[in-house]
Amino acid sequence: MKTSRSKLPRTGLAALLVNLEIPGEIQLPNGSIVTVGAGEPKYRVIFRSKRALRTPMTELGVGRAYVSGDIQIEGDFGALFDARQKLQEKVPLRQKLQFLYDYFRTATTMNAETVGKHYGRGDELYLKFIDKRFRFYSQGLFKHPDESIERASEHKLETMFKSLDLKPGARLLDLGGGWGGVTQYCGARGVHVTTLTLTADSARFIQRLISDNNLPGQVFVQDFLDHKPDEPYDHIVTFGVIEHLPDYRRFASRVYDVLKPGGRVYLDGSAAVTKFAVSSWTRDYVWGGTHTFMTVQDVMAEFLYHGFEVVEVVRETRDYELTMLEWAKRFDLVKDEIIAGWGEETYRVFRVFLWGGTHAFRTNSLQAYHIVAEKTGSSGPRPSTYRRVVQFLGNLR
Repeated sequence: MKTSRSKLPRTGLAALLVNLEIPGEIQLPNGSIVTVGAGEPKYRVIFRSKRALRTPMTELGVGRAYVSGDIQIEGDFGALFDARQKLQEKVPLRQKLQFLYDYFRTATTMNAETVGKHYGRGDELYLKFIDKRFRFYSQGLFKHPDESIERASEHKLETMFKSLDLKPGARLLDLGGGWGGVTQYCGARGVHVTTLTLTADSARFIQRLISDNNLPGQVFVQDFLDHKPDEPYDHIVTFGVIEHLPDYRRFASRVYDVLKPGGRVYLDGSAAVTKFAVSSWTRDYVWGGTHTFMTVQDVMAEFLYHGFEVVEVVRETRDYELTMLEWAKRFDLVKDEIIAGWGEETYRVFRVFLWGGTHAFRTNSLQAYHIVAEKTGSSGPRPSTYRRVVQFLGNLR
């Protein structure tokens, strides 16, 4: 049953969709349908109740309404994220207080809780949509947009291997090993990989990989901040983990302590200009704790302050967009399996997460980078304002 736009509320999400002029359909609680925009409809937004029509016009409000089922979306889900810039982002006071509490807690305890909660659904959920070859949960590197994420993940490893100048017999520390992509690739080339992970499932997966393929390596369930190796490592790699380590000062200090002189660290991750700028919806549904997008300027500063030379910084925003786009497409293809195995709410949460992430990288709301830094012969120290003033006065003639 078709109806006119005049029947729509003058405020709220339905009114916002009309103003966007993206061709689609809006289904009201009484079953009537309003067509908006010109051309073939790309989507249908179904408001299941009058309460849904009163959804607060915030990212958290709209996201919560979709996850709970008050709003249903059919068709091109990704197209609707252009509405995001019209929504307000109001971070609830409870989230701000929780973040401060987590930030000043013991980092290793908090990290284990946060990571464990996200990955607690089991390996199989993630293996449904990430690349099948190296199983990375971070951006691949695409030589062209039509490349598979399996090839993009291989390019990521090739780039890291070359940047660290890895050779057979080298000792590499992998922080946050995921599902063993670094162990698989580097171990097959004679590099001994020590992996640190915070989840038992990840450790079991990587240990099986080592045993089944006779790879040189070992894996520990341990936080990097607690790790004290018997001897320093030649190099370190960490893919998509810096977002969980917002205390860059402590991170840079620990990296310096566990590396040999001349050793390098290769890290990558999603990034934002402002530190702690994570949406309220993400904090409630995807990443809690002190998860925060990397602020490249701060990471580089701490490396420089702690005795490192920054060798390279490479922008990979487009690569992360293409990676998340492929994840989102693959995820939608296994919708029935996801719902059967993990429930409707999990399906909806990850659908928002994957398509929303794709949009964020496409619009440069989020960025991505990799950084390579090399340990020098001097450990710093990190200059405080007081130290800088003293040094300045001491240099006066």
